[in-house]
Amino acid sequence: MEKSLFGSDTDTQPITSAWKGFWSGVYNMLPLCLSVIPWGILAGSVAVESGLTIGQSIGMSAILFAGAAQLVTLGLLASGASIFTLVISVFFITAQHFLYGLTLREYVSVLKVRYRLPIGFLLTDELFALSCAKENKNTLTPGYLIGAGLCFYICWNLFSLLGIFMASTIPDLAKYHLDFSIVATFITIVVPMIKSLSVLFGVLFSLFLSMLLSYFHVEGAVIISGISGMFFSVLVARLAKEST
Repeated sequence: MEKSLFGSDTDTQPITSAWKGFWSGVYNMLPLCLSVIPWGILAGSVAVESGLTIGQSIGMSAILFAGAAQLVTLGLLASGASIFTLVISVFFITAQHFLYGLTLREYVSVLKVRYRLPIGFLLTDELFALSCAKENKNTLTPGYLIGAGLCFYICWNLFSLLGIFMASTIPDLAKYHLDFSIVATFITIVVPMIKSLSVLFGVLFSLFLSMLLSYFHVEGAVIISGISGMFFSVLVARLAKEST
């Protein structure tokens, strides 16, 4: 049975309603799945080229399940970085999930553990963006969230698997600049979420600062820019007296 994130206990709903929400989530996630095909292929191929076995490469995508974190981890391993550096780097790269969790907490916390655990594991940038884009929040049922998240999880692992096997037949896949798909994916996620002046200014500030810091080869440019953009967005919201 299914329980709405925004309503009371609805355990009496028919099973057909739960499956309807599940397949609705799958359907809505498919466009974002297609956009990360190059990214998944790149992650899989880089894992093999970094010296991981096929089993380790598959396990990395299945367990870690974070594209940016996977690529950074592989890069740090190849450079001989320490475990401490690796853990700290991945922590900051994936820190936005704390914000995602806090945003959805008041709705997901009322669910049973058997719903919260899979939703927590499957929560990605794409699933969060899909949830925020929903105008009718009553449709964000456990079935919908799990269906959307599971669809992306399966597709990510399939694309990574494709990259793993392509690495042995097509040398140096990185030269095809598949990493541009990372930028394209986040553009499709961020743009629909710009619904206020403060968010627009925050995004533009982060974009400009990231390019400036990258030009001067400042370490952690993306992290610094992202955090600065959030503070700038809050400042604009206060000055413009936007309602929350």
